[in-house]
Amino acid sequence: MKDRPTEGLRYPFEKPPAEGAAVELADGVLWMRLPLPMKLDHVNVYALDDGDGWTVIDTGFATKRSRAIWESLMQGPLSGKPVRRVVVTHHHPDHIGLAGWFQTEHGAELVTTRTAWLTGRMLTLDAQDVPLPETLAFYRSAGMAPDVLAKRESERPFNFADVVAPMPLGFTRIADGESITMGGRTWDIYTGHGHAPEQATFWSRDDELVISADQILPSISPNIGVYATEPMADPIGEWLVSCERFAAVARDDHFVLGGHKLPFTGLPLRMFQLIDNHHGALRRLVAFLDTPQAAGDCFMPLFRRTIGDAEYGLALVEAVAHLSHLYQTGQITRARRGDDAWVYQRKD
Repeated sequence: MKDRPTEGLRYPFEKPPAEGAAVELADGVLWMRLPLPMKLDHVNVYALDDGDGWTVIDTGFATKRSRAIWESLMQGPLSGKPVRRVVVTHHHPDHIGLAGWFQTEHGAELVTTRTAWLTGRMLTLDAQDVPLPETLAFYRSAGMAPDVLAKRESERPFNFADVVAPMPLGFTRIADGESITMGGRTWDIYTGHGHAPEQATFWSRDDELVISADQILPSISPNIGVYATEPMADPIGEWLVSCERFAAVARDDHFVLGGHKLPFTGLPLRMFQLIDNHHGALRRLVAFLDTPQAAGDCFMPLFRRTIGDAEYGLALVEAVAHLSHLYQTGQITRARRGDDAWVYQRKD
């Protein structure tokens, strides 16, 4: 790993835009926020001025409140000019939620990676009234707390379609190594993995701007989880490889516009932190596993704090991800416990 960069993170804009307002971060680049009904209570969205219209980066949830905010933004900070393109960085609902609405109601072109479009459209069509047996089996294999599992068994699960507008057929694909013109700039497209597959980031050739989505955030690490859909995935390994790749091109003068929190500079240091923090978490887990432990037993060594009810689900899938990475790289063993949970232990 590279030596630790000496420059710290800096926040040129200390306050986020108010609801329905925009902050101009650079010529023709507007920063806005949409609310989220969760602990991480916002998502950053951006609009780039293409002259006769706007390119919007990400959209927020599909809710009445979000749609009303967008209508206000389009008549206010966006000056009544049409949104001609919506670029979605990845398939998570706070980023793709209103993409279909922009397509059907405003005639916008949807631009995203193939994986993001396929995953997003598939999930909008996969609504469930009760948890699937495979999902419950996955929770048991992760060692989910019995009281939490009992509650999950009896309640309607979260459905993607609850907060994502229907997505019509048709999109424009972007891919790693390509470029795109937005806001009078040419942007190189680098995709990252781990938090979401084939997540698009954009690096301006004409100035220092980087649109990093959730791949690079300044004060939190993006959630990296394993789910019942692909229980042997290794998103931790994929994410670390992506971070090393981005670290190789990071400059201290890059101005990074992320999907959450504040825009910042000091990207080399942030890449070092993100990589080092996860290697540290993996080392703590290995040290903890002198006796067999399930993912649900590993919150304290992994996160170094108490996990509340609202965070439990995300913490569990992230614990599974870290343990699975250690198992698949041969650093720990695993065996089935009597309650069907996988338990992991450090090798002698």
